[in-house]
Amino acid sequence: MSKYTKDDIRRLIQEQEVKFIRLQFTDILGTIKNVEIPVSQLEKALDNKMMFDGSSIEGFVRIEESDMYLFPDLDTFMVFPWTVDKGAVCRFICDVYNADLTPFAGDPRNNLRRIIKRMEDMGFTDFNLGPEPEFFLFKLDEKGEPTLELNDHGGYFDLAPTDLGENCRRDIVLELEEMGFEIEASHHEVAPGQHEIDFKYADVLTACDSIQTFKLVVKTIARKHGLHATFMPKPIFGLSGSGMHCNVSLFKDGQNMFFDEAAPMQLSETAMQFMAGVLNHVQGFTAITNPTVNSYKRLVPGYEAPCYVAWSGQNRSPLVRIPASRGLSTRIEVRSVDPAANPYLALAVILEAGLNGVENKLTPPPAVDRNIYVMSAEEREEAGIGNLPVNLDDALHVLAKDEVVKGALGSHIYENFKEAKEIEFEMFRTQVHQWERDQYLKMY
Repeated sequence: MSKYTKDDIRRLIQEQEVKFIRLQFTDILGTIKNVEIPVSQLEKALDNKMMFDGSSIEGFVRIEESDMYLFPDLDTFMVFPWTVDKGAVCRFICDVYNADLTPFAGDPRNNLRRIIKRMEDMGFTDFNLGPEPEFFLFKLDEKGEPTLELNDHGGYFDLAPTDLGENCRRDIVLELEEMGFEIEASHHEVAPGQHEIDFKYADVLTACDSIQTFKLVVKTIARKHGLHATFMPKPIFGLSGSGMHCNVSLFKDGQNMFFDEAAPMQLSETAMQFMAGVLNHVQGFTAITNPTVNSYKRLVPGYEAPCYVAWSGQNRSPLVRIPASRGLSTRIEVRSVDPAANPYLALAVILEAGLNGVENKLTPPPAVDRNIYVMSAEEREEAGIGNLPVNLDDALHVLAKDEVVKGALGSHIYENFKEAKEIEFEMFRTQVHQWERDQYLKMY
């Protein structure tokens, strides 16, 4: 990511004829919010004097504490390519501050910074993330509303004419590259209408910013193609759901601390301890990495999504996989995360869980190098393989008991997240669904 000064920003805004500035931030549920200002207000924004009403944002503050500041991160400056012909619009991703100019504890980005600082205090300099977000493309109806009609019947790595989303996906990649993304791969996924675009790893804060930008670009370009892009984890019964596998590694002064040429599998003691921490707390942080009622429709056997707590370097059914690359590319892949997750919160809890494993010198269980999906319940129990929570309510109860994960969120985020998700699950629980009518209306 570029390092910009205020003078750089002034020059770029003038050169690119920017007319409006979006000051973006993310709420606790992962939704991108923004305050748009005319370019005439640039100096006020650069001086961190832009205020907004925090009481209007889900999980932020009460109405009597509403005044909050947006501090733009200058290094996140970006002009949206699709706005250039209509009066260019740029954006900054912002950190949220209280009226007394202290960092707001309910800002997910600020919270991630807090866990990064803890990592640095332990002697590490970087936590790198390479995300693999998946999404579906659906057709729009004549009113511009999304339907459940898929725009292709392609499968894994298919090409046109089977993959009719290829042109849309290509345009998304071109827009991302124009915005500075380094795209590593782009392909059709397993299910019809499902796609994946992978971009180069970066430090965790930059990568989380990129995930939020990526979602915005995907949805914007899809609509230009008459399509609706969704990061809903499981939009259609019977098809694979969408995940967001997270490839993570700890670095110190440019050296990958997960790599040890002399160790078994060339995985360092730090890597094994970090992985042990993740496995030890994954049930506790599942409510964060899989935050919707729908998330748990994906975490079921038979669709490649992990639902059992295990790791392996040889197969893709466990929750944590060790990709084959070594040296600087040595990493662990956490496969349970889905793209509905707030990336700042998801990576804060994964990082904290891993650091807890390193701090306490935890040892992971033996690797499971066979297909867990074909193992019986007795075999899984004998191998010490646990289950992920089966629904959002279950996940919230496990989260409530995990002090390490709650500590990674802080009390403000935890309490507000918990309240919002309890309401969400209760609304789902008390709703009468079409399946019930189809099953019972004539029978009883």
